[in-house]
Amino acid sequence: MARKTTRRTPYSRKPQKSILCRVIRFIIYSFFVLLFLAAVYHYRDGLAYYLGFKSDKVLDEDAVDKHLSDVRNIQVLENHKGKVIGIDVSEFQGKVQWDEVEVLEEKYPVKFVFIRATAGNDKVDRQFKRNWEGAKEHKIMRGAYHYYRPNENSIEQANLFIKTVKLQKGDLPPVLDIERLPKNQSLDSLKKGLKRWLNKVETHYQVRPIIYTGERYYDDFLKEEFGQYLFWIANYNFYREKIEDDWLFWQFTEKGSLPGIKHRVDVNIYNGDLQQLQFITVD
Repeated sequence: MARKTTRRTPYSRKPQKSILCRVIRFIIYSFFVLLFLAAVYHYRDGLAYYLGFKSDKVLDEDAVDKHLSDVRNIQVLENHKGKVIGIDVSEFQGKVQWDEVEVLEEKYPVKFVFIRATAGNDKVDRQFKRNWEGAKEHKIMRGAYHYYRPNENSIEQANLFIKTVKLQKGDLPPVLDIERLPKNQSLDSLKKGLKRWLNKVETHYQVRPIIYTGERYYDDFLKEEFGQYLFWIANYNFYREKIEDDWLFWQFTEKGSLPGIKHRVDVNIYNGDLQQLQFITVD
């Protein structure tokens, strides 16, 4: 006997599902549009600077990333009006033309510079002497830093820095740059080495050194045990726009551009005004 076929009515939920998908897409698109508009408003100072003041400049592909970064950098600088702006340099910036190093982004005066002097127990920066003398000659407050290598003898590293750097009245305190964890020693051994370097250098110059490091390194390894020292912190994250109260200096970008320096340069903010910065210099 033949089976009786039943005719199915159209499935009524299909158009409802289609409408729901469109609504969800609309909500998602709206969210991203609002997010974009919020970002534009938040970075309005930086965008206005580059779309207005620098609108005559044509950007090639290599410059796009830099200028997007600059929008954030301008916003940071605008957030710290009244603070002192400076840079740090090494041989990686090539030969700096110090007579041209005056104003960052044609608006923000450069008042200080940290110069790499040494690295490890055997490396003297090839441009240190030139940079050290050039900054002094052009009346830019200067300081010297040592790049610490965790797996090399700390006293030998301190002796190399002391031999290389002759601090004068008005110079900034010496800086210990620590960025890496040791490969062949414990964390406790690293900390002992850092303390030996710091004590040796402080005894020689009669001024307490500053410690430079990244924010996570500072929080995870140094903040508690080295609390008696002042810190210069590096953090380039896009979300970070304010200096912390317990940071002496903040290196907020490695992509600054400045007349007299061909390559990109690190830019720093001092957590105070010029008079306060002068107060911490060598007597």
